[in-house]
Amino acid sequence: MVNSEAKTPRERYRAQVRTEIKERAWEQIATAGASALSLNAIAKQMGMSGPALYRYFGGRDELITELVRDAYRSLADTFHAAAQAGSGVTGLAQALRGWALQDPHRYFLIYGTPVPGYQAPDDTTAISSEIMATLLDACAALPSDGPSTPFDAHLEGHRDWAGGHPAPPAVLHRALTFWTRLHGVLSLELAGHFTGMGIDPAQLFAAELDDLAGPPRG
Repeated sequence: MVNSEAKTPRERYRAQVRTEIKERAWEQIATAGASALSLNAIAKQMGMSGPALYRYFGGRDELITELVRDAYRSLADTFHAAAQAGSGVTGLAQALRGWALQDPHRYFLIYGTPVPGYQAPDDTTAISSEIMATLLDACAALPSDGPSTPFDAHLEGHRDWAGGHPAPPAVLHRALTFWTRLHGVLSLELAGHFTGMGIDPAQLFAAELDDLAGPPRG
């Protein structure tokens, strides 16, 4: 990484403008969603012409990709910090929920409905795999879930989502279950679906986590 002090004034200015463009983009996403993102509208807010802004981001998809990378990187760093604290899957789950609640729009950009017409590049998948590897390491430290299941066998032949992690199929299964169930609760909570139900989403999340991280049933 280039030290900011070693950058030229032009490079520092360019970095500052790109940062402001991204901040404006997040404001747009919070107001109207990622599908409505408009570089021309951002340019107008910043007192720039459309062509001038395109010198910093080549188009909508390039800007979205930068936001997606930033979001994944933020979660990956959050997971690394939780893992280093030594609190296992419980710490990862709590870190995930705290990260999501801190900025729901950031959460939904990477885990919500795909942006129409947008395809994320491969390097964003690499960061996602880094997040999953941290989870797989934590799940590998949990007690065994017992006998192998048909889905374990299925996962043995479908490891791409795990980024080549060497975990046995039972651990893949447990990590995937952890990921889908906790994301299910989070997505419903952030979308407001528990409003009016009289259910405390924090307690539901904790109950799901206890079930996932506890000893195997049977």
